Amino acid sequence: MYTTENYPPIDSLIPHRDRMRLVEEIVGLTAEGAVTRSTVTSQWPLMYDMKVDPLVIIELVAQTSAIHVSWKKGAVHGQKGGGGLLVGVKEAEFFLDSISVGTVLTTSIRDMYSLDNYTVLEGIVCAESGNVGRVEIQVIRFH
Repeated sequence: MYTTENYPPIDSLIPHRDRMRLVEEIVGLTAEGAVTRSTVTSQWPLMYDMKVDPLVIIELVAQTSAIHVSWKKGAVHGQKGGGGLLVGVKEAEFFLDSISVGTVLTTSIRDMYSLDNYTVLEGIVCAESGNVGRVEIQVIRFH
């Protein structure tokens, strides 16, 4: 893994801004996966009674995957990042009914398999108390 000083700014890797950008920090990036960190705030989508619905972890996995795929395209393959992603949820498991404001979440994703511009990634989202959920997504990159 690289050190955090070597990572490009998150805004250069994903289009998400304001309330929709949930990832705060890149913790690790390799050709095989990525790790990010986020803190649940009252501004997050799916917020109710100072807690978020665990469905939000799908978006955390999607954003971490977008960071990974965009970075990998540039750092590993020497191409410019970005280009649009279409994400499909293949499978999702949620281990909590809700996630409280202030909870720090670590999202780890890894490539499961790829073919041309199609990739399936697995994401695990954890809090200090343990696993929050697991999500498999499908990503198609358009040139």
